[in-house]
Amino acid sequence: MKRIKKWLRIKPGYPKLPEDHSKELENSKLSSNLEYNELKLNGIFHNISDIVFRKVRMAEEDHWLVVYISSLVDEEIIDEHILKPLISNRTQDGLSSNKAEVLDDRFISVGKTVVTSRITDVVSHALNGYAVILTVGNSDALMVKANSTKAQRSLEEPSSEPVIRGPRDGFVENISTNIGLIRRRLKTSRLKTESITLGELTQTQVVLTYIDGIVSESIVEEVRKRVSRIQIDGIIDSGYVEEFIEDSPFTPFPQVHSTERPDVVAAELLEGKVAILVDTSPFVLIVPMTFWNGLQASEDYYVRWPIATFVRWIRFLFIIIAIFAPPLYVAITTFHQEMIPTNLVLSIASSREPVPFPALVEALLMEIIFEALREAGIRLPKQIGQAISIVGALVIGQAAVQAGIISAPVVIIVSITGIAAFTIPRYSFANGIRLLRFPMLFLAGTLGLYGIVLGFVAIVLHVTSLRSFGIPYFTPLSPLTIANLKDVLIRAPIWAKTRRPQATGFNDPVREPSGQKPSPSQGKSSE
Repeated sequence: MKRIKKWLRIKPGYPKLPEDHSKELENSKLSSNLEYNELKLNGIFHNISDIVFRKVRMAEEDHWLVVYISSLVDEEIIDEHILKPLISNRTQDGLSSNKAEVLDDRFISVGKTVVTSRITDVVSHALNGYAVILTVGNSDALMVKANSTKAQRSLEEPSSEPVIRGPRDGFVENISTNIGLIRRRLKTSRLKTESITLGELTQTQVVLTYIDGIVSESIVEEVRKRVSRIQIDGIIDSGYVEEFIEDSPFTPFPQVHSTERPDVVAAELLEGKVAILVDTSPFVLIVPMTFWNGLQASEDYYVRWPIATFVRWIRFLFIIIAIFAPPLYVAITTFHQEMIPTNLVLSIASSREPVPFPALVEALLMEIIFEALREAGIRLPKQIGQAISIVGALVIGQAAVQAGIISAPVVIIVSITGIAAFTIPRYSFANGIRLLRFPMLFLAGTLGLYGIVLGFVAIVLHVTSLRSFGIPYFTPLSPLTIANLKDVLIRAPIWAKTRRPQATGFNDPVREPSGQKPSPSQGKSSE
């Protein structure tokens, strides 16, 4: 049994067969006897209701056997391109040849076909939407791609990454469609795709995508190694793969960028990164990721650069508010009242007079209620989720203040903090920022401003120590690369971004020639 399991790990493209068949089929091949092959496949696909065995007769004898899983294939392809040609030409003299290659050349009008004699290949392809054609007197099987795409979700704008200006299409749950969306934007033979099959039971296709000549081969090799070593019974979503390949699993900051937008993937590939597509998942993973990727939106590059720079600085301001606003309020009102102007401290004191809780408990209570309302708004049906979250916040906040349980300044602070977290464009990155507020609140409630300073230093040290596939997480600010700051602290004009990021695009650093700054003189004709 150990030998069988070892063999299955070495060959991840083959599905694990039932226990009574796995040893028998380890090196098993098809026979030239059609009835024997049918008996074998019947045993393998035992108790599978959607398996179809369709026989086609010629000269009063069974000549072909077509095997497919009806729930995975488009039966119109089976009928029109496989069964119809076989049935309509079965009396012709040329069909006496039993070779699978001859059958493929003369009668099958489907683009992708595979010929094999291994039973494990037959089973694997059948489970991936292929129709298998077996011929009497021939030990080779012809496998024809007949995947069904009828149930595919239509291309629509991702709800998690909306834009005002920019492309409106998003990834879907079909990996072939997703690869096509990327290829529509990168029409080059240098765009490479490598397929790996993961999941002992799900047999999920995972595709690594990168641009040859731009990406560093060491990054590609590291991604290939981390993905290939995954051993699990099933991959349901790209989030499974993300947790297996990240560098530091215990940090709140994501080290793998996930997106539903094809334009984001294309832009990241042009910077020398690697995209990981997972079948049945609309979220594509991009590595390596930096801290600044979490604060950049795709729309930054579709609007004029002064506006994008202003919005980016708004995000920088509000990420600080999202982490430090409640802790600062707790620290100052608890330990450092002398820092507050007299009129303001009197106003805060009068609002807190009926409140029975200290500032720390008060802030924690409001933060937890706010997070609960936010989660409820996400999980409820779309039609009522937004209304419940907004109305719930207003009603609970107002009622709590009137009952003297919570003071009005805390409601204001927590509301501003919640709005600040919404300005972060990447959902996974925003979740990490939300989580940091709670330890910072405890530090502020116990140590005051000294605790906030300690917490800030700890966050900076932690972020600068992180790596994503060998790339420093805080690059290009730490280590400092001045040339790459054009796309961090500001969003430089497109014509000024002449070079790719040094950390990932050093193989082909020049992305455009310099001197393309627009000016009126360029439009004048020479005299």
